[in-house]
Amino acid sequence: MTPATIDLDEAQRHVWDAIVVGAGPAGALAARRFALAGVNVLLVDKKAFPRAKVCGSCVNRRALAVLNDEGLGTLVDRIGGIALEHFHLGVRGCSIHRHALLGKAISRTRFDNALVEAAIAAGARFLAETHATIEVCDNTTRGVRLERHGRTIHARARVVAAASGLGNAALEGEPSIRTRIAARSRIGAGRVVDAGSSAYNDKTIHMAIGRHGYVGLVRVEDGSLNVAAAFDKAFIKACESSARAAAAILREAGFPAIQSDDDGSWRGTVALSRSTRPVAARRLIILGDAAGYIEPFTGEGIGWALSSASAGVPIALEGIERWTSAIEREWIETHRLLIGRSTLVCRGLAFTLRRPRLAGLVAKLAERTPAIADMIIRRINASPTVCPQISN
Repeated sequence: MTPATIDLDEAQRHVWDAIVVGAGPAGALAARRFALAGVNVLLVDKKAFPRAKVCGSCVNRRALAVLNDEGLGTLVDRIGGIALEHFHLGVRGCSIHRHALLGKAISRTRFDNALVEAAIAAGARFLAETHATIEVCDNTTRGVRLERHGRTIHARARVVAAASGLGNAALEGEPSIRTRIAARSRIGAGRVVDAGSSAYNDKTIHMAIGRHGYVGLVRVEDGSLNVAAAFDKAFIKACESSARAAAAILREAGFPAIQSDDDGSWRGTVALSRSTRPVAARRLIILGDAAGYIEPFTGEGIGWALSSASAGVPIALEGIERWTSAIEREWIETHRLLIGRSTLVCRGLAFTLRRPRLAGLVAKLAERTPAIADMIIRRINASPTVCPQISN
């Protein structure tokens, strides 16, 4: 895929119907939906594509349901997705193995790139390696400052969708929107192991739970082992590296060690648990991780992101010709209802796993009564019944 399909001069010449900031799952799907509706849309991302991303690399059943509704039901299979049929949990001496249909494993490098290509094929224009900052709004358009290779221009759009991820740097120019980081938020980290331990089978989500975080491991389409973790800040500081923190949690959970190396191959994230309020302003809606996030377990993050794009774009389309405060209220309320039960499950799991005694009791109960583990897995993977997103 060509890294950029237009240049800054062309981006500045147009008054776009829509500009989408961020080309992750939420942004790429949103750009595709705008394009299919026949509007003139620009998709912008700060990275060159394809690009790697810290993520569990699980496209769960919720996410697959949204892709199917969007006419992309075969996308994950076409790019090599591996069916996830087993869940292996280790916590405080308990080892739980369950058969469950959990979705598909696919690297974010390949998945995100495929979604961007789908957006371009639908008619979206793409500008990579470009930092975007959302600016002020006038009566008919909102400004977006675009910076690329040392040059800056100002583009305008009738609607802007911010899908710029956890950091939310793109929203710095909109004073009415604030992001709050949860006081005890963990930070994320991840890496890819080319060989990996043969103990980690494919078609399986392996989840190691420790007192100070958790590590998820899954094999993706090229056979490599994708490792994604969430750590307490103090714990990773005490361990002095993500590699040592992950190794400690794997030992605590009774999991095999992965290929040892220095910390250089690990990528980190900002604090995970956060909320953004409000999720709409004049000629602006916020999608995906940018709207808030809770520590995920089996691919909920991608599901929430895709669901928010699927639900948000039809609302934003109403405002291209004439924006009203009712559009903002509609998205705020829709967004509040979006993920509902699966968000509550993640909150409950996060609460439990931060309390070692409680986590041990729940794990022993689930080990003795597998129906409990099955119920949690079903709830997390449930297909959306309204349209989906996050309320922190």
